Amino acid sequence: MKAEIGIIGGSGFYSLMENPENVEIETEYGKPSDCVSVGEIGGKKVAFLPRHGRGHSIPPHKVPYRANIEALSKLGVRRIIATATVGSLKESYMPGDFVLFDQFMNMTHGREDTFYDGNTVAHVGMADPYCEDMRDTASKVLQEMKIKYHKKGTAVVINGPRFSSRAESRLFSSQGFETINMTQYPEAALAREKALCYLGIGLVTDYDAGLEGRGDIKPVSAGEIIKVFNENVHKAKLLLSELVPRISQERNCACSTALDGAVITH
Repeated sequence: MKAEIGIIGGSGFYSLMENPENVEIETEYGKPSDCVSVGEIGGKKVAFLPRHGRGHSIPPHKVPYRANIEALSKLGVRRIIATATVGSLKESYMPGDFVLFDQFMNMTHGREDTFYDGNTVAHVGMADPYCEDMRDTASKVLQEMKIKYHKKGTAVVINGPRFSSRAESRLFSSQGFETINMTQYPEAALAREKALCYLGIGLVTDYDAGLEGRGDIKPVSAGEIIKVFNENVHKAKLLLSELVPRISQERNCACSTALDGAVITH
């Protein structure tokens, strides 16, 4: 069974696909977060994988990122659309807004974050970790749908599962970063190591530990994240149903050549 496009996100996206079939996949990195559901969206074969497993049972620092990306790659996926909830570090990035990531800042530790940790050495370029072509397409679709979004945004990736302290949040905000998340790394980096196109779409659910000078904005809580996400998951599903048919089969972006010259051999 093969698929053109992979979707990584929450379990709320199962209903997007027509006649999905569950596929169990074993990889050399272990099992992925769950079985992969393969179906169709707009006439295109799509493989869906719930990042945290069914029932959100896997915390962010325990997600089998390598197995997830490897499983999608084995199914033939060459383009990945990944949705994620994010906290805002800027007042203008408001709860309910969508963000098309263009950068990440890794603040995690202890995660297995490369496929090249054995006898093969590769130094894969990561200057622009997100697919520009897919981001442009998503931007056009969001404009047409009149959904409020930001075409660029850096995701600071923390280990989790706890939220930030006020001091940590203040530091990230002072550096000019826009959003904070727990899963974009190493997911985006591993996709690049497989020369896959990766589009990260953030759904802003909160203002992290609050905003400096705004006593009316309270620190994030898990309950608030779930509430805002549930209110906006319908928009996210509509976006994916419009976006997937628009994704080009041709890959003329830098993602497809990411491994050219990266592997060191002597």
